[in-house]
Amino acid sequence: MAETPNPTRMELLKARTRVKLARKGHKLLKQKRDALILEFFKILGKAQDLRSDLNARMKSAYGALAVAQSYHSMQEIEAASMAVKRAPNVHVEVRNIMGVKIPTLEASEPKKLLLARGYSIVGTSAKIDEVADTFEHVLDLIFKLSETENGIRRLIIEIEKTKRRVNSLEYVMIPRLEGQAKLISFRLEEMERDSFVMLKTIKRKLEKNAEEKRKAA
Repeated sequence: MAETPNPTRMELLKARTRVKLARKGHKLLKQKRDALILEFFKILGKAQDLRSDLNARMKSAYGALAVAQSYHSMQEIEAASMAVKRAPNVHVEVRNIMGVKIPTLEASEPKKLLLARGYSIVGTSAKIDEVADTFEHVLDLIFKLSETENGIRRLIIEIEKTKRRVNSLEYVMIPRLEGQAKLISFRLEEMERDSFVMLKTIKRKLEKNAEEKRKAA
């Protein structure tokens, strides 16, 4: 059960101050929510483009692999793939969007030179080089897509949290605080009316007593 506020001027000022702060917070949270939604759709569009590009690159990479298989045996292709050096290091940075921390990924070696790939140029052909090149592009796109997908998930979580806070302020907190302020104001007005009536009554009694004393004198 809600606590009944004390009907004093100080409590009325406090209640009105709380209402102003709640409205200000509500406005700021709505601005944050709208900014996050705009950023969400921006990243979503980027993710859709990356998915389309990745599908095309994957199709091209597997096509290049099929062509290489017509020139080399599976053993030769597997030997070349096993000789490839480890995957490139991934550099992670954090981007802050309205308080949401979104990691950005970047490969330290997005594209390798032929000699840096690890397999020998003896016993291989340009077809294997083409396969390696196309799959390196695929890997680079996977980095970028994972970054955008992660950003989308984090933004969705923050948007939902912000929406709940906005709704809580708009439909619960602000109406409750406004109700308290109105109740205090109503009680103060009622007390002032009672005080006015009491003073009028006392005044009439004093005047009556003074009149009786004057007549008796």
